Amino acid sequence: MSFKIDRGLFKYDFIDHHAVLCVPVDADVKEIRKRYLQVARRLHPDSSITETATEKHLGNELLSKLVNPAYEKLSGDRTRTEYILILSQIGKRLIQESTSVTLNTDLAKQLVETANIDHFYKTAIAKLAQTQYDSLEQAQQVIAQASELNLVYLMRSAGKASAAPPPPAQPKAQSGTPQPNTPKNTAPAPAPAPPKEDLIVEQYIRRAQSLIDKNQFAQAKVELQDALKLEPKNSRCHSLIAMAYLKQNQLKMAKIHFDNALKLDPNDETALQWKPKIDRALGQQPSDQKVTSSFNNGDKQSDKSGSGLFGGLFGGKKK
Repeated sequence: MSFKIDRGLFKYDFIDHHAVLCVPVDADVKEIRKRYLQVARRLHPDSSITETATEKHLGNELLSKLVNPAYEKLSGDRTRTEYILILSQIGKRLIQESTSVTLNTDLAKQLVETANIDHFYKTAIAKLAQTQYDSLEQAQQVIAQASELNLVYLMRSAGKASAAPPPPAQPKAQSGTPQPNTPKNTAPAPAPAPPKEDLIVEQYIRRAQSLIDKNQFAQAKVELQDALKLEPKNSRCHSLIAMAYLKQNQLKMAKIHFDNALKLDPNDETALQWKPKIDRALGQQPSDQKVTSSFNNGDKQSDKSGSGLFGGLFGGKKK
């Protein structure tokens, strides 16, 4: 059995795995896993509440051909990063093709007009998820609805990020300088290219900052390490991950990332505040003893030399 969906992101020869699971496009791995377990429990022939053999077969087909592949793609670090990058590119493409985008659902049309994009989008996705697989025969239609929401959300998010300032006024022609005649039907000069901005990295940073605020430092480091894989010269990422290491008393790793942050942005306030304190705590080790870091194995590297110094930096005892 094949499942053909021709609405939303599926129209662009793209399998919308977020729509299959009915999770927001910026959902983290924990949220994705939780949703997958709910859907798998509903569709699996041994645990589904369906009564007929036909329904059990359909549920198993949905699980094996749509749901399981979606979870495999979104749960792996490498595959999820690649997938999100493709989503980002599709969002930019949709801006250019916005006049030809066709929407079939009222929810998607309302998302086009709403002012509070994030709240409306996530509320709508959560509402669809509640009944997504109640009727297996209607499941593809619900997936299509979710994919239309994803399409509009990506398009509006990319449009918001690429909004460029108005071009500078053209200098007035000096008197006496002949100007070429411009035919009336000449096409206007193309607008300047919008500033390059990676939405995906910004989403990682927002999630990491939220996790740091909740004292969930290990999870924050995972988000920031993924962000640095995409944009290794992002000073904000280095500064935030340094704080996460610092809060865990891994002073050498914190120093490394604060150093990187200051190299990229000498005015980084957080790095300027904390790096001198870390240097003093570490006793200004000789340059030949400096620790080197790797973005990919930063979590695995412990910092035993910083033991006992955490309390001194933050004014309290280490818990």
